[in-house]
This record gives sequence, C-alpha cells and structure tokens, in this order.
Amino acid sequence: MKHLLALRSLAFRSFSTAVRNQFKNKVLEYQRIFQADNDLPVHLKGGTVDTVLYHITMVITVRGAFFSICHLFQAALPRKKK
Repeated sequence: MKHLLALRSLAFRSFSTAVRNQFKNKVLEYQRIFQADNDLPVHLKGGTVDTVLYHITMVITVRGAFFSICHLFQAALPRKKK
C-alpha cells in the first residue's frame, strides 16, 4: 500500500504550476500582421508558407474536381462493345 501512495505522490509532483519554459508572447505581433490593411485575404497574410499551402490546396481541389467529372462522364457514356 505504501508503494501505491508513493507512486501517487510522484505522479502529482510532476505537474506543477511553475512555468518551466517561458515563451515570448507573440499575440501582439500576430495581431499586427493579420489586422494590417494590405488587401490580402486573411488566409494569405501568414507569408510564403500560407501562399504555398493555398496553391497546393487549390491544385489538389481543381485536379480532384476534373477527375471526378471525367469519371462521371465515363460512367454515363460507357464504351461500345466491338
């Protein structure tokens, strides 16, 4: 029983309210970036990475729509048997 009590106290000790790693608060910096009036949509204001991810997503979406339409036409107009 003593072992269980000791294990319980060790488990609770690992969680503390003290901050071990203090990070710089970047909220104000991000607010300045995303609230800037530069005529960009909010999903592109993050910079180059957001632009690249947006374009990759658009390519995948357009390509998927194209292949879906192609397969629908193939299913609607089956090949004639010889």
